[in-house]
Amino acid sequence: MLMQNDMIPLYQQLKTKIKDSIISGKLKQGDKIQTEEELSKEYNVSRITVRSAISELVEEGMLVKKQGKGTFVSRTKIDREIIKFLSFSSACKVEGLTPSSKITKKDIVDPTKDQIDSLKLEKGDKLIWMQRIRYANEDPIMVENNYFSYNNYSFLLNEEHLNSSLYEILSKKYNIVPFKGLNSIEIVKAKEDEPKYLKIHKGSSLLLIKGVVYDEKNIPIHISEEYIDGDKYKLSYTNNI
Repeated sequence: MLMQNDMIPLYQQLKTKIKDSIISGKLKQGDKIQTEEELSKEYNVSRITVRSAISELVEEGMLVKKQGKGTFVSRTKIDREIIKFLSFSSACKVEGLTPSSKITKKDIVDPTKDQIDSLKLEKGDKLIWMQRIRYANEDPIMVENNYFSYNNYSFLLNEEHLNSSLYEILSKKYNIVPFKGLNSIEIVKAKEDEPKYLKIHKGSSLLLIKGVVYDEKNIPIHISEEYIDGDKYKLSYTNNI
């Protein structure tokens, strides 16, 4: 119950209770919460108090109202700072989410001219193409395509633990430490694999982050292409004036 004589306003108390239920997992992403009338009766407060608590949680992005359907727990967007080198796994952990991956394709392919230039490939070198689906709390977030020099990274073809953090494997097992990435960001339409893997409609808008990842000596490690469901992901930056 709420404390009627408490110094904290009733709507703030109710807001905290709903928020705690979301954080603890009692209310999960996509769950419909009780109606204003139901919450009003349960906590013995006015509909105005309930409405104030819900409105603030909607503004904070924890709840979302759907016309004619009710109020639902919104999906948590993974926040990744674009000026920092932060892996998907690290970004998930910062948000309190559990990252995981699933390998869908692993093959040896011919490089394009741009890929040869980006990775500084030797003549005749091939590429290892690795496609993974990246999940946060078992929710598909992105389709990730990675391209490595076959000459330098052929050991990845026999690596058994690629469903975990790739950068963790490279740094801890092979002493190859990703240090920085030069990326571009654009909006693209979902096609081919993305709708199937991300459970979205063909033609849906996706964030595409692509670029080259380098080690501390400025040697290219791999090319990365991340096709991201923008409903579950956001990019942020710090503007120093």
